[in-house]
This record gives sequence, structure tokens and C-alpha cells, in this order.
Amino acid sequence: MFELFLTLLSAFVYLCLHIANGWVFSSLEITPHVGLVYLPAFIRVLNVLVLGKVRGTLATALGGIFLLQLFGDYSMVGFLNVLCSASGPLLAVLVFRFYTGREANLLSLRDIGIVTLGYCIANAIIHHVAWTFFDPQQLVAPQQVLWMMLGDFNGALIGAYVLKLATTRFNIGGPVQRG
Repeated sequence: MFELFLTLLSAFVYLCLHIANGWVFSSLEITPHVGLVYLPAFIRVLNVLVLGKVRGTLATALGGIFLLQLFGDYSMVGFLNVLCSASGPLLAVLVFRFYTGREANLLSLRDIGIVTLGYCIANAIIHHVAWTFFDPQQLVAPQQVLWMMLGDFNGALIGAYVLKLATTRFNIGGPVQRG
């Protein structure tokens, strides 16, 4: 039951962060689906790293479905975007595990950085391939895929920095102090 609560909570955080990102960084949007800062990028990765591959992917997908419902977008392209958004972090974590032979360490900035970079590349490519076949109107310029990678990376970098501050501030994962 607690795992279901965490999955729904993560989906809701993703939804709220997506909406807040639209308000705060609207001036940095290239297209409606590509911006130079996308804060939810880190939540997508964090969902998979913290909740696991299945529940983390589900949390991101549910957050995307909540967004579709909020904006009344029940189109095939809307659901395709949700599928792409949920697939990117999962693919990055699976590729990391394949190449390193281990799971990513949530307390290692190096591991988080590698997974995040992999996610930024995978997410942009997955979206742009899907748009090429199903919604070519989303393709504004050839360099758009690079802008999406940069926006995801900037958002994820901010998220990783906040995570590092929180783990340091609250001594998460650090040595246990015995009194």
C-alpha cells in the first residue's frame, strides 16, 4: 500500500513540477514540447532510480496521463508523448546497468550524472523519432533535438544539485553519528 502511495505521490509531484516549469520557464521555450530548462526531467530519472524500474516508469506515465487529463489532450500523440517520456529514463537506467553490470548508486553524483546524460539523449531521440512518424508538425528545426537534450540536462542538473543539497543537509547516506 505504501508503494502505491509513493507511486501516486511521485506522479503528482511530476504533474506539479511540469506545470510550475511551464510558468517559470515559459520564456525559454523553443516549441510547446521543447524548452531550454525542463525541471521534470530529473523527477523522471529519480522516479526510476528511487521507486524502481516498474513503479518509477509507472509514476512518470501516470503523471503524464494526469497532465493529459488536465489539459484535455486525449489524442494519440498525447499518449505517445507520455509513452516517450516514461521510456527515456527507463532506457537510460537499463543501458547504465548493461554497461556497468550494476545498478546506479543514488548517492553517487557520477552515477546520477551518467544516467541523467543517457536519459537526456534517449528522451530527445525517442520523442523526435515518434514525432517524425506520428506528428511531424512538432519538428520545427533540425537542431531542436539538441535543444531538447540541453533543456532536459539543465533541468536534471538543477534537480541533481537540489538532491545533493538535501542529502548533505539531512545527512542522508552519510556516516551514522553515534552518541
